[in-house]
Amino acid sequence: MLTRHLYLYAAWVVWLLLGCSHPATNPYIVTDGTRLIKNGQTYHYIGCNMWYASILGSTGRGGDRERLCHELDQLKALGITNVRILTGPDAGSDLANPAKPYLQVAPGMLNDTLLMGLDYTIAELEKRDMEAVIYLNNAWDWSGGYGYYLKQCGYGDSPNANIEGGYDRYVEYCADFSRDTTAQNLYYDYIRQIVARQNSITGRPYSEEPAIMAWQLCNEPRPFARDSITKAGFAQWIARAAALIKSIDPNHLVSTGSEGIVGCEADAALCEQIHADANIDYLTIHIWPLNWGWASRTAPDSSIANACDKSSQYIALHTDMACRLNKPLVIEEFGYSRQGNQAGIGIPTDSRDRYYRHIFGEVKRSASEGGPIAGCNFWGWSGCGRPRELVWQTGDDYLCDPPHEPQGWYSVFDCDSTTIAIIKEYSTL
Repeated sequence: MLTRHLYLYAAWVVWLLLGCSHPATNPYIVTDGTRLIKNGQTYHYIGCNMWYASILGSTGRGGDRERLCHELDQLKALGITNVRILTGPDAGSDLANPAKPYLQVAPGMLNDTLLMGLDYTIAELEKRDMEAVIYLNNAWDWSGGYGYYLKQCGYGDSPNANIEGGYDRYVEYCADFSRDTTAQNLYYDYIRQIVARQNSITGRPYSEEPAIMAWQLCNEPRPFARDSITKAGFAQWIARAAALIKSIDPNHLVSTGSEGIVGCEADAALCEQIHADANIDYLTIHIWPLNWGWASRTAPDSSIANACDKSSQYIALHTDMACRLNKPLVIEEFGYSRQGNQAGIGIPTDSRDRYYRHIFGEVKRSASEGGPIAGCNFWGWSGCGRPRELVWQTGDDYLCDPPHEPQGWYSVFDCDSTTIAIIKEYSTL
């Protein structure tokens, strides 16, 4: 009997030394090979993008807590438990139409009202047993992004990518972010402020929030150049940023926010390199058939079969990569336009519905076969928001379509009954 007691005591000591981290009692989502694990069980999900959530959660300009809670209740009722959101917009280029209000107005100067909006959002997600993937930066100028940091370093305003010839100038401009360590250091300082924050509502540090699934380095990070020096700088800042987040918050997952191979200048080896990093917990891909030329912008409805076929091929490439790296894969952005590539509300969604069903089917098939696809986040949820004009202006409802895109283009509104029925059908994988 004494021997048995000594054995149990020794086991108890080992359990304490290991941090009492039995999977069934771990409040955080973790990985186990190619699986996400929640409460000791394999976690698969259908989620959404709702970049503007923290703005709604604030009490300042643009804030609407009643709407935020309504949207979260609607999503929960549909079976959506995973929401991908932006911390908040950085001060954007005067040449673009960036999202407002700004969270980061100058280095080290953060809008506390918006930060409390993020606090509130996290707290409301926890009440509903939902999780957030929170991205900390953006490669694109609609929320400041790379251009914010480069402007602080004397590069001037980022060119407007949405005017004729502007995209090439924007790409050339943004490539300097992967080369400029001063700009990157400003971004690391921002990471320290956000990830180390204590939630003003729950009283917990962000590192202990169960409603955070993952920190994400950037929305669609790209090197924006194909030379070896820029690519090396790109991979290096991703590795440093991931290590920094893990040093502050070892409890939560970290992901890149990458589009996958497309986001690595079509360099599959670079894509695998950045996701192989020990501090990157799972792979991400985005899929945009219209933007990438897999479907015709003038005839998206007749292109839907090709869009589905190309998407499956793209998913397969990254599924193989995830298996090689022994990490989960999340399809965290995908979208398709309404009929005739029109934006707005009340426009039929037949092609989009077919595309959603196709992507959800890929996730469901992977789940049933023990594959690495852990989930997906459609782009995106606009809920009870309504577009006033095609071009967003301050004071308009926030939609998933960023200010630089036609309002209602990729939006899922709460009146899109057929799309919502498909989401609900697949939400319990």
